[in-house]
Amino acid sequence: MDEMIFGAESPRTVFMASGQGSQKPGMGLSLLEVPEVARTFECASDVLGRDIAALVADDSPAAAERLNETRNAQAAIAALSIGIGRALAARGIEPDALLGFSLGQISAIALGGMVDDEGAFRIIDARSAAMDEAARRNPGAMSALLKADCEAVDALCRDCAQGEVLAPANCNCPGQIVIAGTPAAIERAEEAWRQQGGRASRLATQGAFHSPLMEEARAPFAEYLETVEFAAPAIPIVCNTDAALLDAATVRRRLADHLTHPVLFEQSVRSLAGCGATLFAEIGYGGVLAGLVRRIDKDLERPCIQDRAGFEEFLDRWEEQR
Repeated sequence: MDEMIFGAESPRTVFMASGQGSQKPGMGLSLLEVPEVARTFECASDVLGRDIAALVADDSPAAAERLNETRNAQAAIAALSIGIGRALAARGIEPDALLGFSLGQISAIALGGMVDDEGAFRIIDARSAAMDEAARRNPGAMSALLKADCEAVDALCRDCAQGEVLAPANCNCPGQIVIAGTPAAIERAEEAWRQQGGRASRLATQGAFHSPLMEEARAPFAEYLETVEFAAPAIPIVCNTDAALLDAATVRRRLADHLTHPVLFEQSVRSLAGCGATLFAEIGYGGVLAGLVRRIDKDLERPCIQDRAGFEEFLDRWEEQR
């Protein structure tokens, strides 16, 4: 990535928007006291026709299952990320670049000014519906392989596919690559990986996202994206599929490709760091992305803004550094 695309100033601060799998009942509830966050949840609820804040607030086992459904998980995660970003902007804090993880790319597009918040939630509605239908028609799973490298995972997928879909889906950080595929292929790969001395952790997703099993979702999502008017980004946004900057001319194709292509998170972070970024703040719940950044480069700052205490701490820290 050419650092000159950022203009005279190299990027220092990156906001990272969380991806699916980070959802949990109660996430971000204390931030609903922040007006901009509350308004974003209200916007999501109005667009989607269901109360997203109430869904997150319900900690019953049945509600937790509903929250894990693709259409609900994506709405809640994006509402929190976009809301935090809006709240920071209202207090004069904006990043030099944006990076979303999978679903988080839609949050980044909203925060980068390519669409407004209503438009972002409409995109998420179309995206999650297409992904949910594809997952029902083509059942799949995802698993994080620890102590993994690209060469070993490629070989594992070839050996364990046995004619079924099995492919790398997320290149997260050194030693962690997520695979996606049919349930049987994932089970074979997990067992084979354990026999090689590795560890595997199944993800809380309803399908094999970022794999060929999502091909059926691509066409309807691409068709919907043709109806969306995208503006040029006001803040540089790094695309997951190629670790390069998004633009209005290619955003539709690249968002559609995103469903079946792997997330290149490690490559995206390294590209930004190579251009001068030193602070990668996760705006969303769970701290997963901050943890991945630590594994990529321990010298990078990586605060996680996921609750009211973290929000206030970040504001104080920002003021001290001015």
